[in-house]
Amino acid sequence: MLVYLAKWLSQYVIYFSVFDYLTMRAILGVLTALLIALFIGPKSIRQLVKHQIGQNVRDDGPESHFSKSGTPTMGGLLILIAVTFSTLMWSDLSNRYVWVVVFVTTYFGLIGFMDDYIKIVKKRSLGLTSKQKYLLQSIGGIGVALFLYYTAQSSAETLLIVPVFKTLTWSMPVWAFVPFVYFVIVGTSNAVNLTDGLDGLAIMPTVMIAGAFALIAYITGNAVFSKYLFLPYISGTGELVVFTASLVGAGLGFLWFNSYPAQVFMGDVGSLALGAALAIVAVIVRQELVLMIMGGVFVMETLSVIIQVGSFKTRGKRVFKMAPIHHHFELKGWPEPKVIVRFWIITVVLVLIGLATLKVR
Repeated sequence: MLVYLAKWLSQYVIYFSVFDYLTMRAILGVLTALLIALFIGPKSIRQLVKHQIGQNVRDDGPESHFSKSGTPTMGGLLILIAVTFSTLMWSDLSNRYVWVVVFVTTYFGLIGFMDDYIKIVKKRSLGLTSKQKYLLQSIGGIGVALFLYYTAQSSAETLLIVPVFKTLTWSMPVWAFVPFVYFVIVGTSNAVNLTDGLDGLAIMPTVMIAGAFALIAYITGNAVFSKYLFLPYISGTGELVVFTASLVGAGLGFLWFNSYPAQVFMGDVGSLALGAALAIVAVIVRQELVLMIMGGVFVMETLSVIIQVGSFKTRGKRVFKMAPIHHHFELKGWPEPKVIVRFWIITVVLVLIGLATLKVR
């Protein structure tokens, strides 16, 4: 919203024209979201403690987690507030993609909020049932997929792009585009949710991936850079740089309180929203497969659960000591900080590989 004010003021004071630059607004997005998160963080934690909104720890989990019982959760609300406020403040609000990413992030955050609220406030241990949760996620995923397909202004907006291969693309028809986008959004949302089991484990990979997608959004929305890298030019995606930058700032602000030992957990309200946020950005810039590379830790966590459940149901045996896989390494004797940092290091490598695929084409 401040973009319009700056444009009006630039008629009288030339220095306000600096806000026309996307890079400047992205920097301001990071700083604004970071400051908001740091400012409201302590107050939010105090309120969560006051209302006894604390984490319930699994009895069958690692013993080191028992001391975390009662730690405030639903801290993802401060991420959502910081991201949304910063994005709306520094983005061009006439850009439809801005409203799409804000809607998807908020919608999945609300699903997580309902789940957390039922589990913690209403004291129903299961929260939303699996059917209820997936129904709500499906409505959001399918709805936004249909919207993006039928409002597409160029064929580039429905392309499936295979990393590394310069000419290997597919202009997806609606019957392929909708289920694919649904799978990416719902799958990523739940993958981040599964990863959120240790202090800072989910938020830092999210920050790194969001930072990488800020660069990708900038390239995709720039006709010169996208042509140079043989990527499809999609008008308007550059504005997502402000959103992804705000995601970085809010994530770092939350990490200030969520780093080991955590003062607050994000809860489903944060993890479901963050996964959906990364996914919708990847969908809009047409780099869903790159997201799967960069989010390899999320993929690994999800596969570990699928393998564990499948193996137990078919063979009656477990593959891992416990799933998701971060608990497996804990039970093997790795201290929690070591698991967290090593998963961060893996994400750094995967993000660099994902970015490298943009050049190696």
